Amino acid sequence: MKVRVLGCSGAIAKDCRTTSFLVGDDVLVDAGTGVGDLTLDEMRRIRHVLLTHSHLDHIAALPLMIDAVASQLTAPIRISALPGTIAALQAHIFNNVIWPDFSRIPSPHSPFISFHEIQVGQLLELNGKTIEVLPAVHTVPACGYAVSGADGAWVFTGDTERNPAFWRRLNQMDVAALVIETAFSNREQDLAHRSLHLSPLALAEELDCIDKGRLFPIYITHTKPAETELIMAEIQKFDQTQPFGLNVTHDIRWLRAGQEFEL
Repeated sequence: MKVRVLGCSGAIAKDCRTTSFLVGDDVLVDAGTGVGDLTLDEMRRIRHVLLTHSHLDHIAALPLMIDAVASQLTAPIRISALPGTIAALQAHIFNNVIWPDFSRIPSPHSPFISFHEIQVGQLLELNGKTIEVLPAVHTVPACGYAVSGADGAWVFTGDTERNPAFWRRLNQMDVAALVIETAFSNREQDLAHRSLHLSPLALAEELDCIDKGRLFPIYITHTKPAETELIMAEIQKFDQTQPFGLNVTHDIRWLRAGQEFEL
């Protein structure tokens, strides 16, 4: 099973697509603008969409993707999310003003999509895939996800700021890779804090919550395009100077669209 990075930018620009991951060929984690790089055949195979939260950069392509494949659906696409996220989608997106209510079209008994509420801590079993819902701390109801694999879990924080509950759970898991957001540079750390995102300084403090001696690849995602180079330089600086565990530094890498993780 593979996890394919469709988009991992915090905003749009040339070659910058917002957050979305394809798990196997039928589960989508978030539905940012990266979904637009899928072919129609690839979109048709998607049966489940797991959303971390309701912000536009994580849902922008969802209405358009469903519209693209609606005429060929034989069953509703299942959209799973926290109750607050579903309520936001129903009120502000699929409301027959911004976009048709695909949960009632073409009929309430045979719609294009169905909504399914999930809770933090829940284990989802989706076509042989085990995915855990993880806590996140953001300005709207939010979560992360952990996709289980033979060599450990692929873990995605979603959008979050300081998050003790997340690290407590992560330290209990066999982690193959961690994808964590760092949306703003240190010069914007006040804005990052107010908007409940991480800056490199906050990231460094969060990574100190990992139990000593544990080492796995850590991928940085959700950087703002105008800040990416600065964020990368700031993270590289602390990564080179801060010891981790048994005199080992964090294995920090940069997430890029098109990357694949084999689980």
